[in-house]
Amino acid sequence: MLFGRVKGTAVCTQKYQDMEGLKLLIVQPLDKKLNPVGNLQVAVDVVQAGPEDLCVMVRSREAALAMPGVKFVPVDLALVGIVDELEVRPDGEFNFTLKSGWNAFT
Repeated sequence: MLFGRVKGTAVCTQKYQDMEGLKLLIVQPLDKKLNPVGNLQVAVDVVQAGPEDLCVMVRSREAALAMPGVKFVPVDLALVGIVDELEVRPDGEFNFTLKSGWNAFT
């Protein structure tokens, strides 16, 4: 499970036909202490995330499976949840809460 913080929106002039209507966001990957890790990346948003939202991301095949209604799209990173509450324990472990919403993937 990966965390990321939304930094902006990406716009493209052409998309794969089954990705029409899906929003692309620029995301900063984070480690488990919420420190930035690596470069900014583009992710498909299936949970209607907004600027500076802390999100749960999936990569690879799991990202492609998260797309609504389509089972194969060329997607490598998807936002599948917005973190509503995060509890970091003294031992370094953490618990997070995702409030249920309208999307089947949250």
